[in-house]
Amino acid sequence: MRYVVTGGTGFIGRRLVSRLLDERPDAEVWVMVRRPSLGRFERLAEQWGERAKPLVGDLAEPDLALTEAAIAELGSVEHVVHCAAIYDITAPEPEQRIANVEGTRAVIELARRLDATLHHVSSIAVAGDFRGEYTESDFDVGQSLPTPYHQTKFEAELLVREATGLRHRIYRPAVVVGDSRTGEMDKIDGPYYFFGVLAKLAVLPKFTPIMLPDTGRTNIVPVDYVADALVALMHADGRDGQTFHLTAPKTIGLQGIYRGVAAAAGLPPLRGSLPRSLTAPVTKARGRAKVWRNMAATQLGIPAEVLDVVDLAPRFISDNTRNALRGTGVDVPEFASYAPRLWRYWAEHLDPDRARRDDPAGALVGRHVIITGASSGIGRAAAIAVAQRGATVFALARNGEALDDLVADIRANGGQAYAFTCDVTDSASVEHTVKDILGRFDHVDYLVNNAGRSIRRSVVNATDRFHDYERMMAVNYFGAVRMVLALLPHWRERKFGHVVNVSSAGVQARSPKYSSYLPTKAALDAFSEVVATETLSDHITFTNIHMPLVATPMIKPSRRLNPVPPITAEHAAAMVVRGLIDKPARIDTPLGTLSEAGNYFAPKLSRRILHQLYLGYPDSAAAQGATPPETVEARPSSRRRPKRPARALARVRVPRSVKQAVRLVPGVHW
Repeated sequence: MRYVVTGGTGFIGRRLVSRLLDERPDAEVWVMVRRPSLGRFERLAEQWGERAKPLVGDLAEPDLALTEAAIAELGSVEHVVHCAAIYDITAPEPEQRIANVEGTRAVIELARRLDATLHHVSSIAVAGDFRGEYTESDFDVGQSLPTPYHQTKFEAELLVREATGLRHRIYRPAVVVGDSRTGEMDKIDGPYYFFGVLAKLAVLPKFTPIMLPDTGRTNIVPVDYVADALVALMHADGRDGQTFHLTAPKTIGLQGIYRGVAAAAGLPPLRGSLPRSLTAPVTKARGRAKVWRNMAATQLGIPAEVLDVVDLAPRFISDNTRNALRGTGVDVPEFASYAPRLWRYWAEHLDPDRARRDDPAGALVGRHVIITGASSGIGRAAAIAVAQRGATVFALARNGEALDDLVADIRANGGQAYAFTCDVTDSASVEHTVKDILGRFDHVDYLVNNAGRSIRRSVVNATDRFHDYERMMAVNYFGAVRMVLALLPHWRERKFGHVVNVSSAGVQARSPKYSSYLPTKAALDAFSEVVATETLSDHITFTNIHMPLVATPMIKPSRRLNPVPPITAEHAAAMVVRGLIDKPARIDTPLGTLSEAGNYFAPKLSRRILHQLYLGYPDSAAAQGATPPETVEARPSSRRRPKRPARALARVRVPRSVKQAVRLVPGVHW
């Protein structure tokens, strides 16, 4: 017996393939798989054995992208099982139409060509919003189809029903959840969208009276039942041309889901439900009210599309399925009997909050942190400090030898670190590096945008050096943005990510002689603040550290010409660590805050003071295009040197109570 299974590496498909191979010793199963997914097939084939073979194809390609040689190699095939589809109600309509409709059209032609029976896995979504009993012989009963998912599944089933000369059987699963025995699930879907909201109720005292809204009812079946029923129904005699509802006898509402998982989740007991009259304006919202409802749902982690279909209107009759399965031992278990397993698996593997929970041993223990510009200065010190707190450091820089030395030092002290040679000004280099890290280490939690360069030069000495401005922007701004954009899809999928940008207190002070450097940091500040407003629901956050002058190799040419004393790289690293752990919107210094306030409240005085600093601290010899002997390093003369208010302010000790008070300001730390 030979089978072709589309979607055979998917959630339902891989269980179907396993059962075919286990229950039918003579079975050979060809699993249609996209070329990028061959690795997943190979991992599954280690369990399946040699009777499972890959069939490289793609639903989105004409004729499934199958070659004549591949089809000829199939030989005599008795059954084509079409599991592949986009089951995500939130997916864009064009993608759903290509996979669900055009893909089904191509699979029909394949089944015809092979003269095989087509087993089409449809969905109860074909019933749309029909109210009343919907039997297995019903199809087009004048129902509306509220979403592209409903529409494309309806059209796909219609293609199968109208195909001439095709033996077929149609299966309509209900909302499929995890395995009833193990709880295993592959993604957030159906009732899982509400698990995150329910989990937040677990912090309430057990005596809290919980009243849940009546959001309607749905039909839920575990994936193992679907796979078992498919195998049994595929081989039942005399059932060609029939449709089977793989549904539960009873529908279930939010209250039933709550009761089923309450014990496993540690939830307070349910005391009742809010009347439908109070919840209907929310679930049935229209116009502006619907916009506000959708905004609130998104911030709760619930796709807005789900609220439109959460109340299942049809009541599905499955008499034909029950008759066909009689005597097979295949039956739908009660939701309450397996709900605790679903919850435990979700909490361990799917809960979006799990990535955001700190390890009890320390906030950075077990975290994966990318640090750019890690070969020296702040980056090197930060990498060491982060590794000391239990994180795994991915150190990025162009200097491979320096990175190797850093990694060796971290490992010698018991830490974990890996070196990646990467040029942040090169999009291909960034893309390759991020893919390499994610491929080898699964995920990234944090990014420290530290790579940068600085030039201290008066604008009058830079009128013929536009390339200075381009180089600054290429590294300090575009390099950091490249890193964020490369990681953003991964973080959105995990619902967690945090970026620490090493900015400059000069952005607040408008320090003279840094006209090519400070605008790049100001641009990065603005980019992060804008993006943070867009990614809040995805739990992707940003910290901008307005770093004071730091004693690193970058400031050596002009170190003696700066009006404030530098802090050590280790001090700067401590600020980076604080940004990773506390995640404030920004970390400032007292001097930077004072400078910013001065620019707002006394702009003329501030500009005058900054101009005096500009006059009193000239460009370095390098900035002026000269290279004098080291003993004749340019320094301001005693006659021209002004009073140094900035250095005096830098020596002022800020009382601990003031620092603590500042940290109470939301998003701002000193």
